[in-house]
Amino acid sequence: MFRKIDDRTLVSPQITVADVATAKALGVGLIVNNRPEGESTDQTPGDAIAAAAHDAGMAYVAIPVTHAGFSLNQVTALEAALQAAGDAPVLAYCRSGTRSTLLWALAQARGGIDPATIAAKAADAGYDIAPIRAQIDMLAAAGGNGTTA
Repeated sequence: MFRKIDDRTLVSPQITVADVATAKALGVGLIVNNRPEGESTDQTPGDAIAAAAHDAGMAYVAIPVTHAGFSLNQVTALEAALQAAGDAPVLAYCRSGTRSTLLWALAQARGGIDPATIAAKAADAGYDIAPIRAQIDMLAAAGGNGTTA
């Protein structure tokens, strides 16, 4: 269920409280919820995931991404969360894993990673960054200092 994007990042479709234990067993130190609350009647509430993560000694942060797109605030929030997590592996999830992957890709571009490398890592995990490739290229061209995502 968890897909490895890079040495530190896993993405997943919606997780359950039971999946938190699986993430912990894999060494995950931070869970990032990219799903807005109430998006679907069958999703596990973020508060339940947060409590399970806390009980397991893991950090949790919610950076909801709607289908309206991405903002620079979301990208910088993910950057801050990743920095705070140190070297600990991170699990990001949403409905399908796509929004989590795309947000990861934007943060990577802003951090100066080559867009082709970002695209290859996402593709290896089964995700396509084509819908936001222009934004990735823009952030990368700005030397990681772009102002819009």
